[in-house]
Amino acid sequence: MSVSTQKEKAAQLRQWHQQAPLLTLPNAWDAASARIFELAGFRAIATTSSGVAAALGYHDGQQMSRDLMIEAVARIARAVACPVTADIEAGYGDSLAEVVQTIKAVIATGVVGFNIEDSSKQGEKALIDVAYQVELITALRALAVELDVPFVINARVDVFLLAAGEPEGRFEEAVRRANAYLQAGADCVYPIGVLPSDVIANLVRAIAGPVNILGGPPAPTLPELEQMGVARVSLAGGLMRSMLSHLRTVSRELLEHGTYTSMSAESLSSAEFRSLFDR
Repeated sequence: MSVSTQKEKAAQLRQWHQQAPLLTLPNAWDAASARIFELAGFRAIATTSSGVAAALGYHDGQQMSRDLMIEAVARIARAVACPVTADIEAGYGDSLAEVVQTIKAVIATGVVGFNIEDSSKQGEKALIDVAYQVELITALRALAVELDVPFVINARVDVFLLAAGEPEGRFEEAVRRANAYLQAGADCVYPIGVLPSDVIANLVRAIAGPVNILGGPPAPTLPELEQMGVARVSLAGGLMRSMLSHLRTVSRELLEHGTYTSMSAESLSSAEFRSLFDR
């Protein structure tokens, strides 16, 4: 990919966070799933750390190597023409410098954005100190200037996911972290978790920038989220789980009944499969 094309994709992805319609991101786990999403008409594609890990035989949570993660992201980015944003978990590094090196390698694959988590992958999961995360996001924004690629930083806020602190204080802590990350240079913040409608609406009102919400049941529908002012919706590993469930149904029918009803339902034709990577 030429630098100019990557810059254009990055600028486009950033703009989509700032204006309607809602940016809905399906999360791909390999090149084939990415192409299916692109052919379906999605404007941009994200990767899923849990899905990529599962496809390679690992648990989520930076259990696969940094090199394997980058290789998987590179294959997805090469397979599609639309902008791709990568789930890089906490950055695969024990220091700020190591995380910055990870981002350099990820951007070199051609992606134009990434998620970065504010919880630790070492030992018991816990929130990272806000000051460190602000310093990291500031460094990553400086890296975008250095590389001359205005990549999109989606700063994850893990307060709800980890059920950190007392329940009555989680909303305020999530807002505090989100606004600090936006001020440091994040383009969007992602208070991840299964959240009720009233909490989502209050987050959108209290956070001074674009908000990413986790979609899929039992979350509000996409039109409802757009009406609340949500800027971006991610599906995380939900789409891969759905596909694996269908594969399980097909497998059981084959073994138990020897029939093909589930296998033929909603199946790609041979021609569609052969042309999947045609441009």
